[in-house]
Amino acid sequence: MIIKNYILENDIKMVFKYKIFLLYGENEGFKNDVKKNIKKIHSDHDILNYFQNEIVKNENILLQEIFNKSLFERKKIIYINQADDKIIDILDHIVEKEDDVKVIIFSDILDKKSKLRNFFEKSKNCAVAACYPDNEITIRKIIEKKLYGFKGLTPQLINLIIRNTGLNRNQINNEIEKIVTLFEDKKIDIDKLDSLLNIKNNDNFNKLRDEALVGNKTNTNRLLADTVFETENNIYYLNSINQRIQKLYEIENLKKSDGNIDLLISQIKPPVFWKDKPIITEQSKKWNKHKILSVLEKTYNAEIRIKSNSSIRKDLVIKNLLIEICYIANSA
Repeated sequence: MIIKNYILENDIKMVFKYKIFLLYGENEGFKNDVKKNIKKIHSDHDILNYFQNEIVKNENILLQEIFNKSLFERKKIIYINQADDKIIDILDHIVEKEDDVKVIIFSDILDKKSKLRNFFEKSKNCAVAACYPDNEITIRKIIEKKLYGFKGLTPQLINLIIRNTGLNRNQINNEIEKIVTLFEDKKIDIDKLDSLLNIKNNDNFNKLRDEALVGNKTNTNRLLADTVFETENNIYYLNSINQRIQKLYEIENLKKSDGNIDLLISQIKPPVFWKDKPIITEQSKKWNKHKILSVLEKTYNAEIRIKSNSSIRKDLVIKNLLIEICYIANSA
């Protein structure tokens, strides 16, 4: 069963009308919004996170969570991340059995020949939604909706937010959270907003991110020492890394049809800013699909650590992640 993503965005409960739900595509911000909304609606459930490679290695991990139940434990929602066609056989076992444990699967881009995608599109008990990239119209609607009732929210201010974050929903949500926290009286001050968005600090971090992704150890070490890491921006830093990794992943997928990197970069939507094209071209020569998936898993684990452990040095988690990225960029 195919569900349009705008329907899912307006009615998150749609996920729970089906035994298993698949969300695939490159819009990580949309997927994260789905997870946040599910957590709000089902705060009385235990949410368990797995990666496909864990389950493929040991199928019993998933089956035990689904079928071994206790009268005293809470209901479960299981997320399976970074899934592809390898999980098909396991899904057959799950669909056959009646159970109230909800399984939600998250995948990257799946082409029309994907067995996983076809399984869900043709199923009557399961459903799938494609997570297409946001465009300026959808991003504007998100900002207007989440900042509804705020005085001073002009088109110029919305443009400022978009310019600072691009069309990345994760970054947009991060900036909106900061705006809501600062302007408790719901009156936006343009002068304060400029400093709140940390445009200069963000530019400095982006330089650090880019040097790590290109594998320049000397510049990465220098910028690690010089860059100021703002505590409230930890999620922004992770989103910034993920955004660039997703760009490289898209380029890697397009390489199958054309080896001209400059031409491939020009095909990416939203368009790559002209100043970023040289560094992205250089980075794309360092990264392949295996490396990219490895880093996406590391950024996911870093986000879990930051959000779940209030006692750790979050800036060190980010710095260690960047060092690992630099190392992976130079690996064979």
